Amino acid sequence: DKKKKKREHPSKIKIPLGIFQDRTLSFMESVGYYMKDTLDLTYHEIALQLNRDDRTIWTVYNRAIKKKGESK
Repeated sequence: DKKKKKREHPSKIKIPLGIFQDRTLSFMESVGYYMKDTLDLTYHEIALQLNRDDRTIWTVYNRAIKKKGESK
């Protein structure tokens, strides 16, 4: 029986200031991109942390990928 293991993340996540050096990304794009790629959080987990809708996080993350020129 394969049950999804629920990951618990602390309610306070430390975001390094260095992620904001890329001025081509907005604040939300930088934070969303960092949390998704570096912390490996799901869109839902990020949305809960930032008090936003999952779809907003998806949009912000995908916009960041386009601006960075990555294909995912």
